[in-house]
Amino acid sequence: EANQRGAKFLCIIKLPVASRKVNTEVNTRKKTFTEVQTERLEQAERTVLIKCPSRLNEKKLLQYLSSHGKINSHFFFENRGIHALVEFSEKSSVASLQDVVGIPKAAEHHVVPFKSRLFTFTLKNPVTKAAQETPVHLSPQSHIPVNELIQKLYRADSISSQMYILLNEYQLTEENTKLRFLACSLVQDFARAYFPDSTVKPFGSSVNTFGKLGCDVDMFLDFHDTQEHATQMKKGPFEMEYQMKRLPSERLATQKILSVIGDCLDNFGPGCMSIQKILNARCPLVKFAHQPTGFQCDLSVSNSIAIKSSELLYIYGNLDSRVRALVFSLRCWARVHGLTNSVPGTWITNFSLTMMVMFFLQKRSPPIIPTLDQLKELADEKDKHIIGGNDCSFVSDLSKINPTKNTETLDELLCDFFEYFGNFDFRKNSLNLRRGKEVNKPESSPLYIWNPFEQDLNISKNVNQPQLEKFVAMARESAWILQKEDRTQRMINKEPWGLAALLTPFGKSNPNKMRRTKGLGSETIRSLLDSLKLSNASNLQKAVGK
Repeated sequence: EANQRGAKFLCIIKLPVASRKVNTEVNTRKKTFTEVQTERLEQAERTVLIKCPSRLNEKKLLQYLSSHGKINSHFFFENRGIHALVEFSEKSSVASLQDVVGIPKAAEHHVVPFKSRLFTFTLKNPVTKAAQETPVHLSPQSHIPVNELIQKLYRADSISSQMYILLNEYQLTEENTKLRFLACSLVQDFARAYFPDSTVKPFGSSVNTFGKLGCDVDMFLDFHDTQEHATQMKKGPFEMEYQMKRLPSERLATQKILSVIGDCLDNFGPGCMSIQKILNARCPLVKFAHQPTGFQCDLSVSNSIAIKSSELLYIYGNLDSRVRALVFSLRCWARVHGLTNSVPGTWITNFSLTMMVMFFLQKRSPPIIPTLDQLKELADEKDKHIIGGNDCSFVSDLSKINPTKNTETLDELLCDFFEYFGNFDFRKNSLNLRRGKEVNKPESSPLYIWNPFEQDLNISKNVNQPQLEKFVAMARESAWILQKEDRTQRMINKEPWGLAALLTPFGKSNPNKMRRTKGLGSETIRSLLDSLKLSNASNLQKAVGK
Protein backbone atom coordinates (compact mmCIF):
# COMPACT_ATOMS: atom_id res chain seq x y z
CA GLU A 1 0.00 0.00 0.00
CA ALA A 2 2.86 2.37 0.87
CA ASN A 3 4.55 1.99 -2.46
CA GLN A 4 1.30 2.17 -4.42
CA ARG A 5 0.25 5.41 -2.74
CA GLY A 6 3.73 6.91 -3.15
CA ALA A 7 3.90 5.94 -6.81
CA LYS A 8 0.46 7.31 -7.56
CA PHE A 9 1.30 10.60 -5.91
CA LEU A 10 4.65 10.88 -7.68
CA CYS A 11 2.91 10.69 -11.02
CA ILE A 12 0.76 13.64 -10.03
CA ILE A 13 3.51 15.94 -8.73
CA LYS A 14 6.24 15.13 -11.26
CA LEU A 15 8.40 12.09 -10.90
CA PRO A 16 11.83 12.82 -9.35
CA VAL A 17 14.72 12.77 -11.82
CA ALA A 18 16.26 9.64 -10.31
CA SER A 19 12.90 7.83 -10.48
CA ARG A 20 12.37 8.78 -14.14
CA LYS A 21 15.77 7.27 -14.95
CA VAL A 22 14.91 4.09 -13.07
CA ASN A 23 11.63 3.67 -14.98
CA THR A 24 13.36 3.87 -18.37
CA GLU A 25 15.53 0.92 -17.36
CA VAL A 26 12.89 -1.20 -15.65
CA ASN A 27 13.30 -4.09 -18.07
CA THR A 28 17.09 -3.99 -18.19
CA ARG A 29 19.04 -2.82 -15.15
CA LYS A 30 19.83 0.34 -13.25
CA LYS A 31 23.14 2.00 -14.12
CA THR A 32 26.01 1.55 -11.72
CA PHE A 33 27.47 4.54 -9.89
CA THR A 34 30.63 4.42 -12.05
CA GLU A 35 28.63 4.25 -15.30
CA VAL A 36 26.59 7.31 -14.34
CA GLN A 37 29.70 9.32 -13.34
CA THR A 38 31.59 8.39 -16.53
CA GLU A 39 28.61 9.37 -18.70
CA ARG A 40 28.16 12.70 -16.87
CA LEU A 41 31.86 13.61 -17.06
CA GLU A 42 31.99 12.91 -20.78
CA GLN A 43 28.81 14.94 -21.26
CA ALA A 44 30.38 17.89 -19.39
CA GLU A 45 33.37 17.97 -21.75
CA ARG A 46 30.95 18.65 -24.64
CA THR A 47 29.31 21.54 -22.79
CA VAL A 48 29.80 25.33 -22.80
CA LEU A 49 28.44 28.10 -20.57
CA ILE A 50 27.38 31.40 -22.13
CA LYS A 51 26.49 34.65 -20.36
CA CYS A 52 23.60 36.23 -22.29
CA PRO A 53 21.85 39.60 -22.42
CA SER A 54 18.73 39.83 -20.23
CA ARG A 55 16.43 39.62 -23.28
CA LEU A 56 17.46 37.68 -26.34
CA ASN A 57 16.12 35.70 -29.25
CA GLU A 58 16.60 32.10 -28.06
CA LYS A 59 15.97 30.65 -31.52
CA LYS A 60 18.64 32.81 -33.16
CA LEU A 61 21.21 32.02 -30.46
CA LEU A 62 20.66 28.27 -30.93
CA GLN A 63 20.70 28.68 -34.70
CA TYR A 64 24.12 30.35 -34.49
CA LEU A 65 25.52 27.70 -32.12
CA SER A 66 24.12 24.89 -34.29
CA SER A 67 26.41 25.98 -37.12
CA HIS A 68 29.21 24.42 -35.05
CA GLY A 69 27.44 21.10 -34.52
CA LYS A 70 24.30 19.38 -33.24
CA ILE A 71 23.02 20.56 -29.86
CA ASN A 72 21.85 17.77 -27.53
CA SER A 73 20.29 19.96 -24.86
CA HIS A 74 20.30 23.45 -23.39
CA PHE A 75 18.75 25.47 -20.60
CA PHE A 76 18.86 29.01 -19.18
CA PHE A 77 19.30 30.06 -15.56
CA GLU A 78 19.73 33.23 -13.53
CA ASN A 79 23.02 33.88 -11.73
CA ARG A 80 24.26 37.49 -11.79
CA GLY A 81 22.54 37.69 -15.14
CA ILE A 82 21.14 35.16 -17.61
CA HIS A 83 23.33 32.17 -18.51
CA ALA A 84 22.83 29.38 -21.04
CA LEU A 85 24.28 25.90 -20.61
CA VAL A 86 24.60 24.27 -24.04
CA GLU A 87 25.56 20.62 -24.53
CA PHE A 88 26.81 19.60 -28.00
CA SER A 89 26.68 16.07 -29.40
CA GLU A 90 30.39 16.11 -30.26
CA LYS A 91 33.39 17.49 -28.39
CA SER A 92 34.74 18.85 -31.69
CA SER A 93 31.84 21.34 -31.78
CA VAL A 94 33.29 23.07 -28.69
CA ALA A 95 36.67 23.46 -30.42
CA SER A 96 34.92 24.78 -33.55
CA LEU A 97 33.12 27.42 -31.46
CA GLN A 98 36.31 28.36 -29.60
CA ASP A 99 38.04 28.99 -32.94
CA VAL A 100 35.67 31.85 -33.81
CA VAL A 101 35.15 33.40 -30.36
CA GLY A 102 36.82 36.78 -29.92
CA ILE A 103 39.24 37.81 -27.18
CA PRO A 104 38.05 40.78 -25.06
CA LYS A 105 39.73 44.12 -25.74
CA ALA A 106 42.13 45.15 -22.98
CA ALA A 107 41.15 48.82 -22.87
CA GLU A 108 40.88 49.12 -19.08
CA HIS A 109 42.15 45.78 -17.83
CA HIS A 110 44.80 43.42 -19.12
CA VAL A 111 43.32 39.99 -19.74
CA VAL A 112 44.80 36.56 -19.11
CA PRO A 113 44.66 34.82 -22.50
CA PHE A 114 43.13 31.55 -21.32
CA LYS A 115 40.55 30.17 -23.76
CA SER A 116 37.99 28.44 -21.57
CA ARG A 117 34.46 27.19 -22.30
CA LEU A 118 32.94 30.30 -20.67
CA PHE A 119 31.69 32.85 -23.20
CA THR A 120 29.80 36.15 -23.23
CA PHE A 121 27.16 36.62 -25.91
CA THR A 122 26.09 40.15 -26.87
CA LEU A 123 23.88 41.64 -29.57
CA LYS A 124 25.55 44.10 -31.96
CA ASN A 125 22.30 45.96 -32.63
CA PRO A 126 20.23 45.60 -29.46
CA VAL A 127 17.85 48.47 -30.35
CA THR A 128 16.75 47.15 -33.75
CA LYS A 129 16.47 43.58 -32.47
CA ALA A 130 14.49 44.51 -29.33
CA ALA A 131 11.16 43.60 -30.89
CA GLN A 132 12.32 40.01 -31.45
CA GLU A 133 13.79 39.57 -27.97
CA THR A 134 11.62 37.71 -25.49
CA PRO A 135 12.20 36.47 -21.91
CA VAL A 136 13.48 32.88 -21.81
CA HIS A 137 12.35 30.14 -19.44
CA LEU A 138 14.74 30.01 -16.46
CA SER A 139 15.57 26.73 -14.76
CA PRO A 140 15.52 27.11 -10.94
CA GLN A 141 18.89 26.48 -9.28
CA SER A 142 17.73 26.75 -5.66
CA HIS A 143 14.84 25.26 -3.71
CA ILE A 144 11.85 27.23 -2.50
CA PRO A 145 11.99 28.80 1.01
CA VAL A 146 10.68 26.69 3.91
CA ASN A 147 7.64 28.95 4.48
CA GLU A 148 6.55 28.46 0.84
CA LEU A 149 7.16 24.72 1.15
CA ILE A 150 4.91 24.57 4.23
CA GLN A 151 2.08 26.17 2.23
CA LYS A 152 2.40 23.40 -0.39
CA LEU A 153 2.38 20.71 2.31
CA TYR A 154 -1.04 21.87 3.57
CA ARG A 155 -2.62 20.63 0.33
CA ALA A 156 -1.32 17.05 0.49
CA ASP A 157 -3.51 14.11 1.54
CA SER A 158 -1.01 12.26 3.77
CA ILE A 159 2.37 12.66 5.45
CA SER A 160 3.82 10.33 2.80
CA SER A 161 2.56 12.72 0.11
CA GLN A 162 4.04 15.68 2.00
CA MET A 163 7.43 13.95 2.10
CA TYR A 164 7.39 13.31 -1.64
CA ILE A 165 6.48 16.97 -2.26
CA LEU A 166 9.48 18.04 -0.16
CA LEU A 167 11.74 15.62 -2.04
CA ASN A 168 10.52 16.94 -5.38
CA GLU A 169 11.13 20.57 -4.36
CA TYR A 170 14.57 20.04 -2.78
CA GLN A 171 16.36 17.37 -4.82
CA LEU A 172 18.92 18.22 -7.50
CA THR A 173 17.36 18.69 -10.91
CA GLU A 174 18.78 17.30 -14.14
CA GLU A 175 19.86 20.84 -15.08
CA ASN A 176 21.56 21.53 -11.74
CA THR A 177 23.40 18.20 -11.92
CA LYS A 178 24.72 19.07 -15.40
CA LEU A 179 25.92 22.41 -14.06
CA ARG A 180 27.81 20.68 -11.23
CA PHE A 181 29.65 18.37 -13.59
CA LEU A 182 30.43 21.33 -15.86
CA ALA A 183 31.98 23.21 -12.90
CA CYS A 184 34.26 20.19 -12.31
CA SER A 185 35.08 19.99 -16.02
CA LEU A 186 36.07 23.68 -16.15
CA VAL A 187 38.43 23.22 -13.19
CA GLN A 188 39.78 20.11 -14.92
CA ASP A 189 40.78 22.24 -17.92
CA PHE A 190 43.15 24.13 -15.60
CA ALA A 191 44.44 21.01 -13.82
CA ARG A 192 45.32 19.39 -17.16
CA ALA A 193 47.62 22.29 -18.01
CA TYR A 194 49.90 20.78 -15.34
CA PHE A 195 48.72 17.16 -15.27
CA PRO A 196 47.36 16.18 -18.73
CA ASP A 197 46.01 12.79 -17.60
CA SER A 198 44.22 14.03 -14.49
CA THR A 199 40.45 14.27 -14.05
CA VAL A 200 38.32 16.37 -11.69
CA LYS A 201 35.25 14.55 -10.41
CA PRO A 202 32.45 15.48 -8.01
CA PHE A 203 31.75 13.38 -4.94
CA GLY A 204 29.46 13.59 -1.91
CA SER A 205 26.02 15.20 -2.16
CA SER A 206 26.40 16.18 -5.85
CA VAL A 207 26.42 12.50 -6.87
CA ASN A 208 25.08 10.33 -4.01
CA THR A 209 21.34 11.07 -4.78
CA PHE A 210 20.93 13.02 -1.50
CA GLY A 211 22.08 16.43 -2.78
CA LYS A 212 19.85 19.43 -2.12
CA LEU A 213 19.52 22.34 -4.55
CA GLY A 214 22.02 24.96 -3.41
CA CYS A 215 24.47 22.59 -1.70
CA ASP A 216 28.22 23.01 -2.19
CA VAL A 217 30.15 21.08 -4.86
CA ASP A 218 32.81 18.75 -3.44
CA MET A 219 35.30 17.83 -6.16
CA PHE A 220 38.60 15.98 -6.21
CA LEU A 221 41.60 15.82 -8.52
CA ASP A 222 42.13 12.20 -9.57
CA PHE A 223 45.37 10.65 -10.85
CA HIS A 224 43.99 7.10 -10.82
CA ASP A 225 44.02 6.79 -14.65
CA THR A 226 47.70 7.86 -14.68
CA GLN A 227 48.60 5.13 -12.18
CA GLU A 228 46.74 2.48 -14.21
CA HIS A 229 48.59 3.58 -17.34
CA ALA A 230 51.94 3.25 -15.53
CA THR A 231 51.07 -0.29 -14.39
CA GLN A 232 50.21 -1.38 -17.97
CA MET A 233 53.50 -0.02 -19.35
CA LYS A 234 55.58 -2.23 -17.04
CA LYS A 235 54.76 -5.39 -18.99
CA GLY A 236 57.53 -6.69 -21.25
CA PRO A 237 61.34 -7.23 -21.09
CA PHE A 238 62.16 -3.52 -20.57
CA GLU A 239 61.02 -0.94 -18.10
CA MET A 240 60.67 2.76 -18.85
CA GLU A 241 59.37 5.29 -16.39
CA TYR A 242 59.12 9.05 -16.09
CA GLN A 243 61.59 11.05 -14.06
CA MET A 244 59.46 12.82 -11.47
CA LYS A 245 59.90 15.07 -8.48
CA ARG A 246 60.12 12.89 -5.36
CA LEU A 247 58.73 14.13 -2.06
CA PRO A 248 58.96 12.62 1.44
CA SER A 249 55.21 12.00 1.82
CA GLU A 250 51.97 11.74 -0.15
CA ARG A 251 50.49 14.47 2.07
CA LEU A 252 53.25 16.92 1.10
CA ALA A 253 52.72 16.10 -2.60
CA THR A 254 48.99 16.73 -2.16
CA GLN A 255 49.64 20.07 -0.45
CA LYS A 256 52.01 21.24 -3.19
CA ILE A 257 49.64 20.20 -6.01
CA LEU A 258 46.67 21.96 -4.41
CA SER A 259 48.74 25.05 -3.64
CA VAL A 260 49.75 25.45 -7.29
CA ILE A 261 46.26 24.78 -8.67
CA GLY A 262 44.76 27.13 -6.07
CA ASP A 263 47.14 29.89 -7.23
CA CYS A 264 46.33 29.11 -10.86
CA LEU A 265 42.56 29.40 -10.26
CA ASP A 266 43.11 32.58 -8.23
CA ASN A 267 45.29 34.30 -10.82
CA PHE A 268 43.93 32.99 -14.12
CA GLY A 269 40.57 31.22 -13.60
CA PRO A 270 37.64 33.14 -15.12
CA GLY A 271 35.01 33.62 -12.41
CA CYS A 272 37.01 31.86 -9.65
CA MET A 273 36.78 34.05 -6.55
CA SER A 274 37.58 34.01 -2.81
CA ILE A 275 40.20 31.26 -3.05
CA GLN A 276 41.18 29.78 0.32
CA LYS A 277 43.98 27.22 0.57
CA ILE A 278 43.36 25.04 3.64
CA LEU A 279 46.38 22.80 3.31
CA ASN A 280 46.94 21.76 6.95
CA ALA A 281 43.51 20.16 7.39
CA ARG A 282 43.21 16.37 7.84
CA CYS A 283 42.17 16.35 4.18
CA PRO A 284 43.92 19.34 2.49
CA LEU A 285 41.63 21.33 0.20
CA VAL A 286 41.10 24.54 -1.75
CA LYS A 287 37.80 26.40 -1.23
CA PHE A 288 36.56 28.85 -3.84
CA ALA A 289 33.45 30.45 -5.28
CA HIS A 290 32.75 29.68 -8.94
CA GLN A 291 30.74 32.71 -10.03
CA PRO A 292 29.68 31.54 -13.54
CA THR A 293 27.82 28.53 -12.09
CA GLY A 294 27.05 30.10 -8.70
CA PHE A 295 28.56 27.20 -6.70
CA GLN A 296 30.75 27.19 -3.61
CA CYS A 297 33.40 24.54 -4.35
CA ASP A 298 35.83 22.43 -2.31
CA LEU A 299 38.71 20.88 -4.29
CA SER A 300 40.79 18.08 -2.78
CA VAL A 301 43.09 15.37 -4.20
CA SER A 302 42.05 11.72 -4.74
CA ASN A 303 40.00 10.56 -1.77
CA SER A 304 39.06 7.01 -2.67
CA ILE A 305 37.19 6.25 0.55
CA ALA A 306 35.01 9.36 0.15
CA ILE A 307 34.11 8.10 -3.33
CA LYS A 308 33.14 4.69 -1.94
CA SER A 309 30.92 6.43 0.64
CA SER A 310 29.24 8.35 -2.21
CA GLU A 311 28.69 5.10 -4.11
CA LEU A 312 27.26 3.33 -1.05
CA LEU A 313 24.69 6.12 -0.54
CA TYR A 314 23.94 6.10 -4.29
CA ILE A 315 23.04 2.41 -3.99
CA TYR A 316 20.88 2.95 -0.89
CA GLY A 317 19.14 5.92 -2.52
CA ASN A 318 18.24 3.86 -5.59
CA LEU A 319 16.98 0.75 -3.79
CA ASP A 320 13.68 2.16 -2.51
CA SER A 321 11.92 5.50 -3.08
CA ARG A 322 11.18 5.85 0.66
CA VAL A 323 14.90 6.14 1.50
CA ARG A 324 15.47 9.51 -0.15
CA ALA A 325 12.07 10.90 0.88
CA LEU A 326 12.84 10.13 4.54
CA VAL A 327 16.38 11.56 4.41
CA PHE A 328 15.32 14.82 2.72
CA SER A 329 12.46 15.36 5.20
CA LEU A 330 14.66 14.70 8.25
CA ARG A 331 17.45 16.93 6.97
CA CYS A 332 14.97 19.77 6.46
CA TRP A 333 13.50 19.15 9.94
CA ALA A 334 16.99 19.18 11.50
CA ARG A 335 17.95 22.44 9.78
CA VAL A 336 14.74 24.24 10.79
CA HIS A 337 15.30 23.35 14.44
CA GLY A 338 19.00 24.26 14.47
CA LEU A 339 20.19 20.67 14.88
CA THR A 340 22.44 20.96 11.81
CA ASN A 341 24.32 23.92 10.41
CA SER A 342 26.10 24.86 7.20
CA VAL A 343 29.32 25.69 9.08
CA PRO A 344 31.48 23.19 11.03
CA GLY A 345 30.81 22.91 14.75
CA THR A 346 29.66 20.63 17.57
CA TRP A 347 26.30 19.82 15.94
CA ILE A 348 25.29 16.76 13.92
CA THR A 349 26.36 16.99 10.26
CA ASN A 350 24.10 16.13 7.33
CA PHE A 351 26.32 13.11 6.64
CA SER A 352 25.97 11.80 10.21
CA LEU A 353 22.19 12.36 10.15
CA THR A 354 21.95 10.51 6.81
CA MET A 355 23.90 7.58 8.29
CA MET A 356 21.52 7.54 11.27
CA VAL A 357 18.61 7.21 8.83
CA MET A 358 20.39 4.37 6.98
CA PHE A 359 21.01 2.54 10.25
CA PHE A 360 17.35 2.98 11.22
CA LEU A 361 16.24 1.52 7.86
CA GLN A 362 18.59 -1.45 8.33
CA LYS A 363 16.90 -2.11 11.69
CA ARG A 364 13.33 -2.32 10.34
CA SER A 365 11.58 -5.68 10.27
CA PRO A 366 12.01 -6.70 7.53
CA PRO A 367 14.96 -4.36 6.72
CA ILE A 368 14.40 -1.76 3.99
CA ILE A 369 18.08 -1.60 3.00
CA PRO A 370 20.86 -4.21 3.47
CA THR A 371 23.88 -3.84 5.75
CA LEU A 372 27.31 -3.16 4.25
CA ASP A 373 28.42 -6.71 5.13
CA GLN A 374 25.45 -8.09 3.16
CA LEU A 375 26.42 -5.92 0.16
CA LYS A 376 29.98 -7.22 0.48
CA GLU A 377 28.73 -10.82 0.24
CA LEU A 378 27.15 -9.98 -3.15
CA ALA A 379 30.39 -8.46 -4.53
CA ASP A 380 32.26 -10.15 -7.37
CA GLU A 381 35.95 -9.83 -8.30
CA LYS A 382 35.64 -6.41 -9.95
CA ASP A 383 33.90 -5.02 -6.84
CA LYS A 384 36.77 -5.87 -4.50
CA HIS A 385 38.65 -2.80 -3.27
CA ILE A 386 41.19 -2.51 -0.46
CA ILE A 387 42.01 1.17 0.18
CA GLY A 388 44.72 2.03 2.70
CA GLY A 389 44.29 -1.36 4.34
CA ASN A 390 40.50 -0.89 4.63
CA ASP A 391 38.10 -3.33 2.97
CA CYS A 392 35.81 -1.19 0.78
CA SER A 393 34.30 -4.05 -1.21
CA PHE A 394 30.57 -4.14 -1.96
CA VAL A 395 28.36 -4.98 -4.94
CA SER A 396 28.06 -2.29 -7.61
CA ASP A 397 25.32 -3.91 -9.73
CA LEU A 398 21.97 -2.91 -8.19
CA SER A 399 20.11 -5.72 -9.96
CA LYS A 400 21.90 -8.26 -7.71
CA ILE A 401 20.26 -6.77 -4.60
CA ASN A 402 16.83 -8.25 -3.78
CA PRO A 403 14.08 -5.65 -3.22
CA THR A 404 12.79 -5.33 0.34
CA LYS A 405 9.55 -7.00 1.44
CA ASN A 406 8.93 -4.16 3.89
CA THR A 407 5.67 -2.29 3.12
CA GLU A 408 5.62 0.34 5.90
CA THR A 409 4.36 3.79 4.93
CA LEU A 410 6.52 6.88 5.17
CA ASP A 411 4.06 8.12 7.83
CA GLU A 412 5.02 5.15 10.01
CA LEU A 413 8.73 5.41 9.26
CA LEU A 414 8.93 9.11 10.12
CA CYS A 415 7.18 8.68 13.46
CA ASP A 416 9.18 5.54 14.31
CA PHE A 417 12.49 7.30 13.50
CA PHE A 418 11.71 9.91 16.16
CA GLU A 419 10.58 7.19 18.60
CA TYR A 420 13.68 5.08 17.97
CA PHE A 421 16.29 7.80 18.45
CA GLY A 422 14.25 9.63 21.11
CA ASN A 423 14.70 6.50 23.25
CA PHE A 424 18.11 5.29 22.00
CA ASP A 425 20.69 4.53 24.72
CA PHE A 426 23.42 6.84 23.41
CA ARG A 427 25.38 6.52 26.68
CA LYS A 428 26.07 2.84 26.02
CA ASN A 429 25.49 2.06 22.34
CA SER A 430 26.97 3.06 18.97
CA LEU A 431 25.68 2.64 15.41
CA ASN A 432 27.46 0.12 13.18
CA LEU A 433 26.26 0.18 9.55
CA ARG A 434 28.51 -2.68 8.48
CA ARG A 435 26.57 -5.04 10.72
CA GLY A 436 23.32 -3.10 11.11
CA LYS A 437 23.52 -3.51 14.88
CA GLU A 438 23.81 -1.44 18.03
CA VAL A 439 27.20 -2.23 19.61
CA ASN A 440 28.93 -1.01 22.77
CA LYS A 441 30.74 2.29 22.29
CA PRO A 442 34.52 1.81 21.96
CA GLU A 443 35.07 5.29 23.45
CA SER A 444 33.13 7.92 25.36
CA SER A 445 32.07 10.30 22.53
CA PRO A 446 28.42 11.36 23.10
CA LEU A 447 27.39 10.12 19.62
CA TYR A 448 29.34 7.27 18.05
CA ILE A 449 28.66 6.29 14.40
CA TRP A 450 31.24 3.91 12.97
CA ASN A 451 32.78 4.99 9.67
CA PRO A 452 31.55 2.21 7.32
CA PHE A 453 35.00 1.78 5.77
CA GLU A 454 37.59 3.16 8.22
CA GLN A 455 36.35 1.20 11.20
CA ASP A 456 38.61 2.95 13.71
CA LEU A 457 36.97 6.33 13.01
CA ASN A 458 33.81 7.88 14.48
CA ILE A 459 32.13 10.07 11.82
CA SER A 460 30.23 11.98 14.54
CA LYS A 461 33.17 12.65 16.89
CA ASN A 462 32.51 16.42 16.64
CA VAL A 463 29.07 16.18 18.33
CA ASN A 464 29.01 17.28 22.00
CA GLN A 465 26.59 16.24 24.76
CA PRO A 466 24.34 19.36 24.72
CA GLN A 467 23.82 19.03 20.94
CA LEU A 468 22.98 15.34 21.27
CA GLU A 469 20.51 16.07 24.10
CA LYS A 470 18.93 18.77 21.97
CA PHE A 471 18.50 16.23 19.13
CA VAL A 472 16.90 13.68 21.51
CA ALA A 473 14.53 16.32 22.92
CA MET A 474 13.42 17.45 19.45
CA ALA A 475 12.95 13.83 18.32
CA ARG A 476 10.69 13.14 21.31
CA GLU A 477 8.70 16.32 20.79
CA SER A 478 8.25 15.47 17.08
CA ALA A 479 7.07 11.93 17.90
CA TRP A 480 4.55 13.40 20.37
CA ILE A 481 3.20 15.83 17.74
CA LEU A 482 2.72 13.10 15.12
CA GLN A 483 1.05 10.70 17.57
CA LYS A 484 -1.29 13.18 19.26
CA GLU A 485 -2.32 15.67 16.58
CA ASP A 486 -5.90 15.74 15.30
CA ARG A 487 -5.13 16.06 11.60
CA THR A 488 -8.72 16.72 10.48
CA GLN A 489 -9.24 19.46 13.07
CA ARG A 490 -5.92 21.10 12.21
CA MET A 491 -6.88 21.10 8.51
CA ILE A 492 -10.24 22.74 9.34
CA ASN A 493 -8.46 25.35 11.49
CA LYS A 494 -5.89 25.85 8.70
CA GLU A 495 -3.08 24.97 11.11
CA PRO A 496 0.09 23.12 10.06
CA TRP A 497 -0.29 19.33 10.25
CA GLY A 498 1.99 16.33 9.73
CA LEU A 499 5.35 17.24 8.23
CA ALA A 500 4.29 20.91 7.99
CA ALA A 501 3.83 20.98 11.79
CA LEU A 502 7.33 19.52 12.25
CA LEU A 503 8.84 22.22 9.99
CA THR A 504 7.21 25.02 12.00
CA PRO A 505 9.43 26.04 14.94
CA PHE A 506 7.89 24.46 18.04
CA GLY A 507 6.04 27.00 20.14
CA LYS A 508 5.34 29.31 17.18
CA SER A 509 1.92 28.03 16.06
CA ASN A 510 0.93 27.05 19.63
CA PRO A 511 2.82 28.78 22.46
CA ASN A 512 1.55 26.26 25.02
CA LYS A 513 2.99 23.32 23.10
CA MET A 514 6.48 23.72 24.51
CA ARG A 515 5.25 23.27 28.09
CA ARG A 516 4.83 19.54 27.44
CA THR A 517 8.19 18.47 28.83
CA LYS A 518 7.03 15.72 31.23
CA GLY A 519 8.82 12.51 30.51
CA LEU A 520 11.27 14.13 28.10
CA GLY A 521 14.24 13.26 30.27
CA SER A 522 16.69 15.30 32.30
CA GLU A 523 16.51 18.91 33.47
CA THR A 524 19.19 19.63 30.84
CA ILE A 525 16.80 18.62 28.06
CA ARG A 526 14.01 20.72 29.58
CA SER A 527 16.21 23.81 29.67
CA LEU A 528 17.34 23.14 26.11
CA LEU A 529 13.72 23.01 24.99
CA ASP A 530 13.07 26.35 26.69
CA SER A 531 16.06 27.88 24.93
CA LEU A 532 14.69 26.66 21.61
CA LYS A 533 11.77 29.09 21.94
CA LEU A 534 14.18 31.96 21.59
CA SER A 535 16.41 30.54 18.87
CA ASN A 536 14.02 28.78 16.50
CA ALA A 537 12.66 31.88 14.75
CA SER A 538 16.15 32.88 13.67
CA ASN A 539 16.98 29.26 12.78
CA LEU A 540 13.98 29.13 10.42
CA GLN A 541 15.13 32.34 8.77
CA LYS A 542 18.59 30.84 8.28
CA ALA A 543 17.06 27.63 6.89
CA VAL A 544 15.05 29.63 4.34
CA GLY A 545 18.27 30.89 2.79
CA LYS A 546 20.05 27.54 2.71
